[in-house]
Amino acid sequence: MSHVLGLKFSDYGQIYYFDSGAFVVCKEDRVIVKTEQGMGLGTVVTVHEECPESVGEEELKSIFRLATEEDLAAETENLKLAREAYSFCRECVRDRELEMKLVDVEVFFDRGKMIFYFTAPGRIDFRELVKDLVKTYRTRIELRQIGVRHETQMLGAVGNCGMVACCRRFMRKFNPVTIKMAKEQNLFLNPTKISGICGRLLCCLSFEEENYQIFYKRCPRIGKRMDTDQGLLKVMRANFFRNSVTAYTDRGEELEFTLDEWEALNPRRFDPNIPRPEPAPSSEPKRPPRRGGRPGSPRDGGRPKLGRGPRPQPEKSPAEGDTQPPADSAPREATPEQAPASKDRSETDGPASERKPRKRKRRRRPRRAKKED
Repeated sequence: MSHVLGLKFSDYGQIYYFDSGAFVVCKEDRVIVKTEQGMGLGTVVTVHEECPESVGEEELKSIFRLATEEDLAAETENLKLAREAYSFCRECVRDRELEMKLVDVEVFFDRGKMIFYFTAPGRIDFRELVKDLVKTYRTRIELRQIGVRHETQMLGAVGNCGMVACCRRFMRKFNPVTIKMAKEQNLFLNPTKISGICGRLLCCLSFEEENYQIFYKRCPRIGKRMDTDQGLLKVMRANFFRNSVTAYTDRGEELEFTLDEWEALNPRRFDPNIPRPEPAPSSEPKRPPRRGGRPGSPRDGGRPKLGRGPRPQPEKSPAEGDTQPPADSAPREATPEQAPASKDRSETDGPASERKPRKRKRRRRPRRAKKED
């Protein structure tokens, strides 16, 4: 019975599927297969009895044969040739002063083609460099520009977690990573914390993105006021690991609910036009007023500060011939004997605030006689 084999042609390469055909193949065996670019030597990494869903049965090709000792010796020579080509290409880049960094060299099994991987900040004119390489190795030469993520995948590195980088261990394709993923996971937006060795956002941010999306679909919106069976609640934060949300009541109490408990409260949109019953008075005893506050403020329990009134007028001593009593003296009632004594007595009767002030007659000084010449 044939099996579906998953092959890798390099440690950091993708997995390609082939049919074992009439051969009995186990894991970690070396096999020879036919590819679009010629014969290749691959390593078996997985063995399946059925074809994976991502691969159609019509696309599967059978392996050519099992690898022999001569094939393994040829692979060793190809690795030695790749190291020599790497050193030679770096010297050519240095001599021609090209702004590019050589990362790795790959030699095909039948030496029909050599691929030089490099990184560069922009476009590079390497036509003269290709001529030097073709003249030296007499085969097809390809210079392929890659990104910093692929560079880290080929060279390998240790991440912030202390483990070998995920792209080197098991990742074969790079999924897009955005800053929105870091915000949804409540991470500090510090570039040194959320960036990998390559200088880009951590690839592991996309591993749990699907779980966070499912969680936030069930959660209410942060900062939203919701009307529930328990009263008006304002959602403050959500906890993915505890599968819960935290909300504040009108009294300032902080309550935490699981998502199942939150759905049981029958949350609905808050409408300010609908009248709501007043909250019940709190059973907590009132705190005594604080001391040391400014006088008249509610903090020290004093009387509230009144508004400004009219300023009191200073007392004046009555002048000679002035019969008007002081303003702050108590009103006196006129007797029948004193009533006819003054014609304008009715104007001066009553409280001091209602009396009309009498104008004093200004005394004129006598004119001095002019001196005669």
